[in-house]
Amino acid sequence: MTQIFLFSMTYLYKAQNWQSQMSDLITSPEELLKELQLSPEDLLSGAILASQQFKLRVPRAFVGKMKLGDALDPLLLQVLPHHLELEEHAGFVTDPLGEEQANQLPGVLHKYKTRFLLTLTGACAIHCRYCFRRHFPYQENLPKNEDWLNIKTYLESQLDINEVILSGGDPLTLSNRKLALWIERLESLKQIKILRIHSRVPIVIPERIDAELISLLKNSRLRIILVIHSNHPAELDNLTCSKLAHLAKHNILVLNQAVLLKGVNDSAQTLVDLSYRLFEAQVLPYYLHVLDKVKGAHHFDLGAEKIDQIYKDVLASLPGYLVPKLVREVAGEKNKTPLFGVTTF
Repeated sequence: MTQIFLFSMTYLYKAQNWQSQMSDLITSPEELLKELQLSPEDLLSGAILASQQFKLRVPRAFVGKMKLGDALDPLLLQVLPHHLELEEHAGFVTDPLGEEQANQLPGVLHKYKTRFLLTLTGACAIHCRYCFRRHFPYQENLPKNEDWLNIKTYLESQLDINEVILSGGDPLTLSNRKLALWIERLESLKQIKILRIHSRVPIVIPERIDAELISLLKNSRLRIILVIHSNHPAELDNLTCSKLAHLAKHNILVLNQAVLLKGVNDSAQTLVDLSYRLFEAQVLPYYLHVLDKVKGAHHFDLGAEKIDQIYKDVLASLPGYLVPKLVREVAGEKNKTPLFGVTTF
C-alpha cells in the first residue's frame, strides 16, 4: 500500500510544474495527519497549538516522500508542529545567531569579512520546525527595488566582499525572472566573483531545477554554488537525485548542509547513508550543523557526548571527501566554529 501511495504521488507531481507544486500545500495539521493515515488522538491538539506560533507549511510533493502510518517518520518530524515547541528553555532564544545586529540595511546581513548575505524573500516552500529564522522579522527587512542603490553603495564601500549569498526565506521560491534581475545587478559589480544560493526547495520540489534556471545559472559570469539543505537520505528519491545531478553536468557546484536533529538523523548510519546518496547525485557534503538554539526547537537538541560519538562513527565509516564538517554558528563570531577535536561544547 505504501509503495502504491508513493508511486501515485510521484506520478502526480511529475505532471505539475514547480509553481503549481509550490502552491499545492498542506497547512492544516489535521489534514496532514489524515493524509498520512495517522491517528489525531495523540498528535493533533499539540500540533494545532504549536502551528499558531509558527504555521505548518508543507507541499504535498514532499508529503509524498513520507511513510504512511509512521508517526516517527524522519521527514514528518521536521515539519509537524509539536506541543514541545511551546516550552521555554534557558538559552533558546528568538535570535540565536545575533542577526539583528548584523542587519545593516533591509535585506542585508554582513557577518563575515568576504561574504555578504542577501535575504531576498521571507517565503519558504516548507516550514522546518527547527528553523533558526522562525522568529526573524522578514517584513521589516526585505529589500525593495529602490533599495538596490543603497546595497550597491554598501558593497562598493566594502571591497573585501567577493561573494554574495542569497538566502531568505528561500531564494528559489522566487521566479526565474526576479532571480535574473538580482544576478544581473550583482554581475555589474566587478568585485563580486562568487554567488552562493542556499535553498531547500530542490529537496522539497525538485522540479524547481528547470531548464530556465539552469540556463540562468550556467551563463552567469559569476561562479555559482548551490547549497542544498537535506537532512535525511529518504528526502533524496530518484527524481530529486537526477535533478541535482543535472546541475553538475552544467558545471554548477552543488553542496549540502545538514542539521543534526534528535529523532531525525541522530545516528551515524543515517548520516553515512545520506553522504553516499548525495554523492550518487553528484553533491558533496559540506556542513553538519549542530542545532541553533532557537526558541521552539529544544526537542531537536542533542547532548555533546552523543554528538561526539555520532561524529566519531561517521569519520570511521566514510572517506574524507564525504565527511561534512561538524560546526556550530556562534553569534558574533566571524566564522563557523568547528566542533570536533576542540573543546567547544
